[in-house]
Parts: sequence; C-alpha cells; structure tokens
Amino acid sequence: MNSAGSLENSSLENNYDIVIAGGGMVGASLAMQLSGSNSSLKILIVESFPVLDSAKNKSNSSAEIYSSSFDARSTALSFGSRKIFETMDAGLWESIARHVNSIQSIHVSERGRFGSSMMTAEDTQWPALGYVIENAWLGSVLIAALKEKQNVQFCAPANVAAIRSTQQGVVVDVEENGLRQTVKAQLAVVADGANSNLRKALGIDTSVNKYYQVALIANVSFTKSHQGIAYERFTDEGPMALLPLADSDTNDARAALVWTLDKTEADHYLQCSDAEFLQQLQRRFGDRQGEFIRVGERFSFPLQLVEAKEQARSGIVVMGNAAHSLHPVAGQGFNLALRDCACLSELLLRAAENNMPLGNLSLLQSYVAQQQQDQQKTILFSDQLPKLFGRKQWAVSLFRRMGLLLLDISPAAKQAFIKHTAGFNDGAAGVINSHQARGL
Repeated sequence: MNSAGSLENSSLENNYDIVIAGGGMVGASLAMQLSGSNSSLKILIVESFPVLDSAKNKSNSSAEIYSSSFDARSTALSFGSRKIFETMDAGLWESIARHVNSIQSIHVSERGRFGSSMMTAEDTQWPALGYVIENAWLGSVLIAALKEKQNVQFCAPANVAAIRSTQQGVVVDVEENGLRQTVKAQLAVVADGANSNLRKALGIDTSVNKYYQVALIANVSFTKSHQGIAYERFTDEGPMALLPLADSDTNDARAALVWTLDKTEADHYLQCSDAEFLQQLQRRFGDRQGEFIRVGERFSFPLQLVEAKEQARSGIVVMGNAAHSLHPVAGQGFNLALRDCACLSELLLRAAENNMPLGNLSLLQSYVAQQQQDQQKTILFSDQLPKLFGRKQWAVSLFRRMGLLLLDISPAAKQAFIKHTAGFNDGAAGVINSHQARGL
C-alpha cells in the first residue's frame, strides 16, 4: 500500500478497514488514535484540500514548514484533551506543545455588572487549565505524524461522493482529479464538517437551533502581557472571548478574539477601519489588557446549534461538527469531538483485536450510548450559557451575579466546574485510563 507521503495521483487499494471522509482536526485525530504502534488497521483519509507532502522537504516535517501567521484561526484545548493526545504516539503532545500557549487562568465577567470569577490552574493543581493553538499548527503536527504511519493513506484533494452499506461493510465512491474510484471498507467515518454533504446525501436529518447571531473572529494584540489569562466576557450584545496566544513576530502580546454580534453589526465591523474596530473592541472589553493596538484579518460565521439525528448506521458513523456543531462561547466543540474520537477508537481497537467487524451496528450504537451523556451535557452547557447571560430580567441578572460570586469563593464549585468543562466528569477520564492500561 502507498504510504501517507504519496498524496498526489494516489493509487487506491480495493479494500481498507476504515475510510475517513474529512482529514481536518477531527478526522486526523481519530486516525492517529486508530493507527497506534499496536494497530494493523488499514486507514484511508479522503480530504478535499491539498495536503503538503513532506517528501518535498525531507529536512522538515510539515509542522516545521508552517510559518506562524498572525491571522491563523485558533482552538482552545482543555486539559482533558491534552491527556487524550498524550495517549497517542509518544512525542505527539510534545510536538503540539511547542506551538501552544497555556491558559493559566480564566476570568469570567459581565460588562457593567458586579460579580466575576477567576479560575486558576492552582485550583486543580494541573499545570494549566487548557491550551490555545492555531489550527494550522495543530493540523500540520497531526498530518506530519500521520505521514509516518505505514498503515495510513491520504487521498487529497479528493472527495467521498457516496457511501453505500452492504452485508460485508460499506462501498465508498472517491472522486479525485475528475475520476471516480470505488473502494470497500468495514467502516466509513463521516467527518466532513457542519455542512456535511455526505450527511445530507445519506439522508440523515438534523435539528437546527439558529441563534440569529454571528461570531466575528480575529487575532488582536495589546500593550499588556496576557500572562496566560483567558477572558469570557458577557455583554448586552453577546459574549466575547479572548484566548491567549504566543507573542507575535514583533513581540506584541496577542490573543484570539471570538466576538458574538448580530449580523448587521458584525458586517460593519468586518468592513470598518482597523482604528474603528479597535476603538469599539476597547469600549466593549475594557482596559484589562491595556490598549488594543493591532487586529489581523477579520471574518465571521453564523451561529447555530446543529445536531445529527443519527450518529451511527451499519458501517457508518458521523463524527465532529457533522454530528454536533456547537456555539463557540465555551470552546467545547473540538474538545467534545476529541472525546468522541477517543471513545470510538477504544471500541474499534478492541473489536479489531477480537476479529469483530468494525461496522457492526451494535458496536457503533454502544459508542453512541457511551458518549450520549457527555454529548448532551456539553451541548446543553454550550447552548444555555449565552442564553442565560442574554436575559435582561432583573431576577435573572441577580442570579447570574450571585452565581459568579459563589463560583469565585467556593473551591469545590470551581473544581467541579473546571472538571466538567475539561471533560473529566464523563468520557475522557475512563478512556485515558483504558488506553494507558492497554499500552496505547
């Protein structure tokens, strides 16, 4: 079989164990978990965007080729997600860690109201509450690691055009360079994003809750060091998150901004001058980080909660944003998806060891059942938090302020809240222990 280094004009085999449609952060993370040193699973990743070929620059991995961009989009990794990455290949987290900025504290407040809460790594005795990484770095580290796997093959740029279930598994149609090839597999994973064409083609319905707001995304810099503090600030217009990043090439303190706005206001801020944008950001956020002095490229996306009504069929499983796309206010989307990947990979590796079919419906349904509570709680939290802070009734406002004060003065409440957002109350802890016990 071709190794992952051969990406262009790929020659596909007739049979794979698993085909992953979507080579983004979720698809790549799942492939990493399934392709460990003890695994003999044959995995095909079909990705619609070109993937850099490390063979073209043998002196560097793709992670080393990538040059830090001020405008790169970022992801907040929970401490639970770090523990999951540590169960993968030796050295993977160390490679990721070279490009992260740790979150030492999280400051939650409401503009114009008393009451706030500061949660710190000392509250949990963890080295950090979480980590912020630019997506391009995380993606390139994962791809570089996968290229070293002899049991993983990429087909990119290409698309999965169709998936059909059979008694033996699935038949997958792959379109590459205008040509369609057909491969067979035991299991097909649909991980092609929130607007998944495959999910639609399979006739899997979704429930959609529109928030009628958009998230404006940009990287910003300011005059004070952020000291590893992440901010979650709730305003009358919507929540605003500021996630600490590594300093810019000019040594400016820098953070990833996620600003929730109505569409009209967001459209204005996308088009206005940098000076006006920074002035309005300063007015909404305040002076905790000193003066905002620079903003990178601005872009936005509509906010809505999308949930697939089916996550498993015989030979097919839906993952990541294709399964559940969340409000970004609490930064839970990728962390939940990573816990899903950890749970599914554990079940699939056990099945492979026992020569069980990987696409067995009862096996896939057991994955959905195991992750159901984690998914429901995380989705509810991400959905209800902005709604709670968006209500203007006096009694609700008082409840919010008292809740923040209680969270700030109660160590037990802080620990419970932090462990919940890190994923340790449900799937992550059990999966981590199981992986470590099996030597994965």
